[in-house]
Amino acid sequence: MKLSYKNNKTSGECRLTLDEEEFDRYFYGKDRKDKLLTIAWNRGETQEALVDGVQYNFPSNTILCLMVNQTFQFANPKCIVAWQFNRPFYCIVDHDKEVSCVGFLFYGSRDMMFVKLDEAKQYKIDLLLKVFLDEFETVDNIQQDMLQMLLKRLIIIITRLAKEQFLNEDELPASKLDIVRQYNLLVEKNYKVEHRVKFYADQLNRSPKTLANLFALYNDKSPLTIIQDRVLLEAKRLLLYTDKSSKEIAYELGFADAAHFSVFFKKLTSFAPSDFRGNKPSILTGNDSC
Repeated sequence: MKLSYKNNKTSGECRLTLDEEEFDRYFYGKDRKDKLLTIAWNRGETQEALVDGVQYNFPSNTILCLMVNQTFQFANPKCIVAWQFNRPFYCIVDHDKEVSCVGFLFYGSRDMMFVKLDEAKQYKIDLLLKVFLDEFETVDNIQQDMLQMLLKRLIIIITRLAKEQFLNEDELPASKLDIVRQYNLLVEKNYKVEHRVKFYADQLNRSPKTLANLFALYNDKSPLTIIQDRVLLEAKRLLLYTDKSSKEIAYELGFADAAHFSVFFKKLTSFAPSDFRGNKPSILTGNDSC
């Protein structure tokens, strides 16, 4: 089942996909035009998920939040319920005071977060899904408002669960987490041109040392590692899913030349860019049962 709402005046779009034999996203291919964030719920057994060429176990009854520019595929897509929406429909950056997910669930620097649902939360999300289904079928002048309200509720529930499962709020209270989230968002916006921690520290009116201390509480990565990881991720995407040369990729990601880019890439991966490109990820295969 594929349901969608689109506002032709604003280009705002919201989609709901469930019980579909095929569901994936190829950002540098067929899906480049669709700038959609994705919330994926695996209602079936644990299955494999391929995200940006990396294979993960997607545990049963967990939720995974995926960015606009991530390429993904699921072994058993029929077991996936997916909500997708674009910025004109609901901008999580503009509404961050409402949902507090920017720089954490989305645009975050953590590794993939599979948010667990216990029985009570499964029941709550399932009820929300039923209301979503009803609202997609109800075409009237408040349909967008209703869908936005439901989406906001869904994001808030997932954000709360993720904070409970992945953060120690005694060590990293909301005020400190907000600095981490702002840093993550700044990196997302500027990583192609700014590779220095000082730039981001200056933007936040904080010292590099303060940022280092906060990230030590958050995910054991240094602020510099956050920048390098984001640059490396984009480099991998460009190598795997485009035909751009190392020289072109180096220029796009802010390196002086291809040699500097190659040294950076090999230092972090142990592969030369050309060797990494030759290692295409395998296609997932699964079964039809949930």
